[in-house]
Amino acid sequence: MTGFARPEFITTPDWLSEQLGRPDLRILDVRWRPDGTGATVFAGGHIPGAVHIDWRTDLIEPAVEGESTLRLAGPDQIAEALGRVGIGDGTSLVIYDDTLGLYAARAWWSLRAYGYESARVLDGGMRAWSSARRPLSHASYPPAPATFTPRANPRLRLTTADVRGLLGSAEVQLIDARAVAEFRGLEGNARRLGHIPGAVNVPVGAMHVPGDQTLRDPDELREMLLKANVARGRRIVTYDGSGVAAARLAHVLALLGFDDVAVYDGGWSEWGDRLDLPVDR
Repeated sequence: MTGFARPEFITTPDWLSEQLGRPDLRILDVRWRPDGTGATVFAGGHIPGAVHIDWRTDLIEPAVEGESTLRLAGPDQIAEALGRVGIGDGTSLVIYDDTLGLYAARAWWSLRAYGYESARVLDGGMRAWSSARRPLSHASYPPAPATFTPRANPRLRLTTADVRGLLGSAEVQLIDARAVAEFRGLEGNARRLGHIPGAVNVPVGAMHVPGDQTLRDPDELREMLLKANVARGRRIVTYDGSGVAAARLAHVLALLGFDDVAVYDGGWSEWGDRLDLPVDR
């Protein structure tokens, strides 16, 4: 795709259609439903050759009772999940969903945090594929197992303690990817409302074409960031409620050439519930 500094992190239905059947290419369907029927959705029609995982189960560490955070799983769990569906060292990957690329970007970031750099997000996801009248498959064949070797990159993921230690630093820019009302403290689900002190607001939903699931033109995205005073030369930390929209924002920033972007996957669900942490409204 033209206009992006790192076009290797995104792709289109046309490109993917031409690559179907390539022996080193894997396609990952991460469509998810709260009621656990994501696999049923996959079985009802998917991109030919795709495999499905439940990203909430496979790429997130086991839940702790009473917590709603979606922290990245450990290396062994990630390696097992990828190897089981045939994604390993030396493969290339296209990831898609049907939810503004949010879950696809969360999977993209999860893999990248462990050293997997050969993944692209399908722009527009399943909607774009279907709108382009590309073929669907109902077949599901067990993929050949593969070996993925995790190589954690600590620059890409931060904890609550990390973020607290960065507050007030002139070399760091915090970006809140939530809706404006949540950023301003007018609504939310945590014990406290508001945002992390010093953060600016870039709502991820606004980065997509209205009524569509594709990203806006790269120049429009750059203008949005400019209006929020997001510029190169500083380390960027993105967050939202629990690291999903934050990962999508990190994906967009990577596309635009920002090369030092971390995700705080504990997000506001963790920060807002901690009474010992500062909050702005």
